[in-house]
Amino acid sequence: MLATANAPTHQAPEFPFGPYQAPEALDVNQFFKHIDILAAQPGRLRYAVHGLSEQQIETRYRNWTVRQIVHHVADSTVNMYCRWKLAMTEQRPTVKPYIEGDWARLPDSLLGEHTYSLAMFEATIGRLTFLARAMVPSDYARCIWHPQYEREMSIWQLAALYAWHGNHHISQIEWLRNHYRW
Repeated sequence: MLATANAPTHQAPEFPFGPYQAPEALDVNQFFKHIDILAAQPGRLRYAVHGLSEQQIETRYRNWTVRQIVHHVADSTVNMYCRWKLAMTEQRPTVKPYIEGDWARLPDSLLGEHTYSLAMFEATIGRLTFLARAMVPSDYARCIWHPQYEREMSIWQLAALYAWHGNHHISQIEWLRNHYRW
């Protein structure tokens, strides 16, 4: 059974990894579990796309192709890394939201080589996890202001959200591999 880029996989679950569940309070042990999850994601993503043909890379999972998902994971991680660093260096900075669907329709996401984003994701996560492991306890609660959600988000909340976010998108690709027996 082959899928094509023009045939979205409508039966695919919206949240193959499960919906996001925000932590209620800072738990330092849980924070570092999220950092470990983030650290493992570049290898998981690389494995998830390893050996896929061009046709498979162009297969849609609901709205986006595998290629767009890989580029989105890298784009969103770079944004998160910048937000994290802003939180570390400024008092409650307001971050700039971006329209991820518009980014996914740009030529680099539609047609660009996905291995560039795999490398970018790996490098960004490497820098982020190094920074996270060098933080002192007073850093965990440092916050950004996210105007799209009209709320503060702390560094430990960003760690939880993006640990889930990477797993969410990697699970989409894994779902396609399992569904189509790639």
